[in-house]
Amino acid sequence: MTLNVGLFGTFGFEEAGLYDEYMDEHPEITIKETSVEQSADYYKALQTHLAANSGLADIQGIEIGFVADIVANHAEQFVDFSATDDADEVEQTFYDWKYEEATTPDGRVVGLGTDAGPQAMCFRRDLFEQAGLPTDREQLGQAWADWDGFIALGEQYEASPTKPADSSFLDSAASIFSAAVRQGEHAYNDEDGNPILETSDGVQTAWDYASTAATGGITAGLKQFGDEWNSAFANGAFATIACPAWMLGYITSQAGDDAAGTWDVAPLPGKASNWGGSWLGVPTASEHQDEAIALVTWLTAPEQQQKMWTRQQHFPSSPVAAEDPEVAGATSEYFSDAPIGQLFGDSAANLRFTPIGPYDTQIQEAFTTALTSVETQGQNPDEAFDQAVANAEEAIGT
Repeated sequence: MTLNVGLFGTFGFEEAGLYDEYMDEHPEITIKETSVEQSADYYKALQTHLAANSGLADIQGIEIGFVADIVANHAEQFVDFSATDDADEVEQTFYDWKYEEATTPDGRVVGLGTDAGPQAMCFRRDLFEQAGLPTDREQLGQAWADWDGFIALGEQYEASPTKPADSSFLDSAASIFSAAVRQGEHAYNDEDGNPILETSDGVQTAWDYASTAATGGITAGLKQFGDEWNSAFANGAFATIACPAWMLGYITSQAGDDAAGTWDVAPLPGKASNWGGSWLGVPTASEHQDEAIALVTWLTAPEQQQKMWTRQQHFPSSPVAAEDPEVAGATSEYFSDAPIGQLFGDSAANLRFTPIGPYDTQIQEAFTTALTSVETQGQNPDEAFDQAVANAEEAIGT
């Protein structure tokens, strides 16, 4: 029997050797993965297949940017994991907030969580030293216990006569916005998934801090995930970046071996915040539902989540896995021996559910694009905020 797995980006199961391990234990099964590089392209194709109810893999990856759409509009097309024989036992292995994000109001669960994106703050030790700033993680965590402290340290960095002339404190105001927006009671939506962009405490607070950084000249004004931003990891154009767990691998790949030991990790300013993470779902159209459910349950079990962290640095969405000594005690030689297991584990343990909606990706892009205009074109923050709201509403058709 062949089980087809449709994914996007780099889930890392194959690279971590999990498929081979499962097939060794189940010689009657062959796992075939098909992966699309960009999640947006993947989801367009998945929506087409869901509309036709054909062409679906036995297992489909579900990203945080579109899990709310699956929950709201396609739940009946996915197996309900709350109805499986060991559902209660499986549920207990996940963080409450992770499980809830894939759960419909009537309790149907469309997928089981793979990784999560608890956040910290990555920084360049060498650039901090040159600027005369402290490099001790605990000391920095106290100095930027909130975003006011972080911005104040940024101003100190920019005013330093010894900092590298071609470097800025922060990569982009989007770093602050994307981290702070989920530190409020609400981000982009109310409890029913309806956008509340102009009344959300998370949006307003995140915008205030991010726009202050943008107008204060402490950012490099780089568009995140653009070519110039990618190159900046290696050339020292910025000294800090908001850092979900998956960003560690991104920095390592972009900065390269020569930057090993120059980067470090400290706690995130403010409350715990999550950015990213995915699930695995089983379409009801699969002809091998039982076998697909078994594979998903195995791939997302704490034992496999531990392996994904130690082998691929994908942080678990399971507290059972996160509390394992191999995960909790993990350090990173590349990031100056930072206690990454503890830092991200503390963040994940303190996260709480913030309502999500089907258009969060489009909304966030509208706000971060507007912040770039404030940084690079000097647009008035109030005007940029109004433009962001208008662009977001246009993107979601309201």
